[in-house]
Amino acid sequence: MPRRPTGWALALGIALPVEAATTLALPAVLAGAVDTVLAHRSGAALALPALLLLTAAAADATAAAAGPACSAEATAALRGRLLHHLFALGPGGRLHGGPPPGDLAARLLGSAGDAGGRLPAVLGAATALLTSIGAVLGLAVLSPWLALAFFAGVVPGAVLIRLFLRQAGPVFARYQEVQAELAARLSGALTGLRSIHAARAEHREAARVLAPLPELSAAGHALWAAQRRTAWQATLLIALVEVAVLTTAGALLADGALAPGALAAAAGWAALGAGLFEQVESLVGVAHARAGQARVDELLALAPAPAGTAALPAGGPGEVTLRGVVVRDGERVLLGPLDLTVPGGRTVALVGRSGSGKSLLAALPGRLRDPDEGAVLIDGVPVGALSPADLREAVGYAFARPDLVGRTVRDALAGAGPAEAAAACADGFLARLPRGWDTPLDELHLSGGELQRLGLARLLARPTRVVILDDATSGLDLATEYQVTEALDRATHGRTRLVIAHRTTVAARADLVAWLDGGHLRALAPHTQLLTHPDYRAALATTTLQAATA
Repeated sequence: MPRRPTGWALALGIALPVEAATTLALPAVLAGAVDTVLAHRSGAALALPALLLLTAAAADATAAAAGPACSAEATAALRGRLLHHLFALGPGGRLHGGPPPGDLAARLLGSAGDAGGRLPAVLGAATALLTSIGAVLGLAVLSPWLALAFFAGVVPGAVLIRLFLRQAGPVFARYQEVQAELAARLSGALTGLRSIHAARAEHREAARVLAPLPELSAAGHALWAAQRRTAWQATLLIALVEVAVLTTAGALLADGALAPGALAAAAGWAALGAGLFEQVESLVGVAHARAGQARVDELLALAPAPAGTAALPAGGPGEVTLRGVVVRDGERVLLGPLDLTVPGGRTVALVGRSGSGKSLLAALPGRLRDPDEGAVLIDGVPVGALSPADLREAVGYAFARPDLVGRTVRDALAGAGPAEAAAACADGFLARLPRGWDTPLDELHLSGGELQRLGLARLLARPTRVVILDDATSGLDLATEYQVTEALDRATHGRTRLVIAHRTTVAARADLVAWLDGGHLRALAPHTQLLTHPDYRAALATTTLQAATA
């Protein structure tokens, strides 16, 4: 549904035509005033030109204020729409293989800002075009010869504008693409900042991040060259057109075909008409807006993962079933083909070397990633058929690096209370915070283990039938992990649990172990049974070592 125009947009839409109309009328009114003064018929002949000048000035001031305000409103609305759309896409694979986070940020901030100026840029360019057309019509009314003299410059002017748009459009698009690549590289570098410092690779990483700068510079220079070339060509063309019109008007005046005031009108309309050829700045704005809108539209064209309206059967045990599941990254298969049934109310530990697909499998029940093939079911209902609300109520997650969302700690814990905080061993440090549960998130300075405990408290506040722990206790010391694990066992007793195991004790406590190897399910059996296999012991030893050195 198109967005309804705001007050600033309406003000701009009114001010520009008023300014154009008064500007176009001014040469004719001045012509009449000149003839009146020369004939000594009235001393008030300049009253109407003065009124038009004041009206044009007021309209120009209104447009100058409304243009930036309109751009700001449109940019804010577009960014809000784009942000909601990105959230609606979710992490369920719709953005997998698409723009990286840095590129998304560049589109959200830069491209949306350029696209937000589209209405003022288009209205400005359109007004300039209509003003020029009106000026040519005014010349034609004075004399067809004046219009013909003006049209001698129209064809080269139209070619000039067309060439500029053809050159500038791709350059703007490329400029924004390189900016996005820079943002993506910087985002990745900031994510791994500790590793970069530890490896003393600051200079190498800086060189990698800034590698696209020459291409960015080349695009900027190409744009500047196109603007410079178009500007001097337009200036020369304008001078030639005005000279041609004024020369013709002078000849007509000498022959008595034009009145003296008409010469002033011809000069004014010639300048207004030729103004079309110097609208390089307006055309730059249009090209900017078009390039930005194209990059925003690429994201808006992504369709959210379809959500159903089905509900889970009441009192279901929380059985999770994967049938023929395959997850790909392009042509490369990351997981599957895989069939797995997690019995309701049981705990299944996911064990495997790094890259075996543990986190990918854990992401499937909650639709944090959708499979490219196959189906994922909870209590016999495909997760894709569930309504978003039912899916959120059915599956709960706790992660190794939980993100806190909201204004305060209380907001971030999303309904968790003192009991959940105590079960997650988070009550102690929460009591020491400056304002307790009402401490703003931007004032928090927590360790990784403390963040994990907040994530676990948030998970315990939701009575989901499926609980998924994705390395959710890796930041805890052994004693705290034991306490939290005991509390989790009590709080989630009877629920289905998928636990990514990086320690032998986690696998040993589970009812079953799903042993993943190279994206395939190698075995589903109790830990004690799998211990007889040397490859399983090696995989478990590798993940335990990774957890210890993380």
